[in-house]
Amino acid sequence: MHSREGGPAALVRLVAAGQAESRADLARLSGLAPSSVSLRVEQLIEARLLTEEGEGASRGGRRPRRLRLAPAAGVFQVADLGAHHVRLAVVDLAGTVLAVTELPHEISSGPEATLDFVIENMPPSDQPVRGIGVGLPGPVDPVTGQVVSPSRMPGWSDFPVRDQLRARTGLPSLVENDANLMAVGEYRHSWPGLDNLMVLKLGTGIGCGVIAGGRLHQGRGAAGDISHVRIFAEATVDCSCGHPDCLEAHASGAALATALGVEHPTDILNLVASGVPQATSLARTAGRLIGDVVTALVNFFNPDALVIGGSLSGAEPLVSTIRAVIYERCLPLATRNLQIATSRSGRDASILGAGHLLLGAPLSDEWIDAVVR
Repeated sequence: MHSREGGPAALVRLVAAGQAESRADLARLSGLAPSSVSLRVEQLIEARLLTEEGEGASRGGRRPRRLRLAPAAGVFQVADLGAHHVRLAVVDLAGTVLAVTELPHEISSGPEATLDFVIENMPPSDQPVRGIGVGLPGPVDPVTGQVVSPSRMPGWSDFPVRDQLRARTGLPSLVENDANLMAVGEYRHSWPGLDNLMVLKLGTGIGCGVIAGGRLHQGRGAAGDISHVRIFAEATVDCSCGHPDCLEAHASGAALATALGVEHPTDILNLVASGVPQATSLARTAGRLIGDVVTALVNFFNPDALVIGGSLSGAEPLVSTIRAVIYERCLPLATRNLQIATSRSGRDASILGAGHLLLGAPLSDEWIDAVVR
């Protein structure tokens, strides 16, 4: 039954996503005979994964009973790691964030210490934990779950994060780039009607997640990594990757913080909000550099929307400059129906994205089939 449209996990996913709220909906969407759906629904109810209550909307004839996830169906644990902090959350199978806490943590402490910190500080839950997901500010190989040549994560390169996470927790485990998780979260929860999205994450670093044809585009792990695109600037700055004049070296939160003599991107926001001329000027310059890179991508990919998230998305001069450069420099056809907006899901976007991917096949097939058996 693994990954089949009519398997138990697929039926749970349809209910969790809100696509199906009755046995008739499940039969229509899965292509199974109503008798087969009823048998599997009864199995899922007995396994305390689904519950049937009240009355749903009638499509003619008797009103069907409404299917919902059972309260005991379970939760996911998610860690969204930044350079200097971690957000730890518990999310239910339908994507609702039940608990979240943010703690200071230096990702430069290395993978072993970071995984220990994540597991020890995860918010507790009364419900069964069905999977754990971690978002990282660096490239992740989608096949191996390893971090590949990250620029500001000493000790992480080629570390088997996914395997270690699974070994330590015994849970189905997901490891993904943070911008990719943000893209999935924005798409599923805020832009479900659009199939082609670019989601910028502007924080200590610069990332971009790509939704193409309604699916996350991962490539071989470096898809959307715009941080090391070379730009043209007045003064040469060496990037942490070893090359000169990468976008990140000039326009990231880390670069702006260094130029302003502050520690974190939130300090930059405070200076910009206070109207400090140097901070405002640097934010606009960063916006122009980011806008120049994104212009080429918008012309090439022609997305339905460009969503700007991350801590620096709160710097209005930076965001408005990106928007102005794109509209000025892009082909009219590329921007004719393009929506450019800041994140609607906010700081929970990556957490929501991890929850959705954890519920997807094959990660959820394994534990749902096991619970049903």
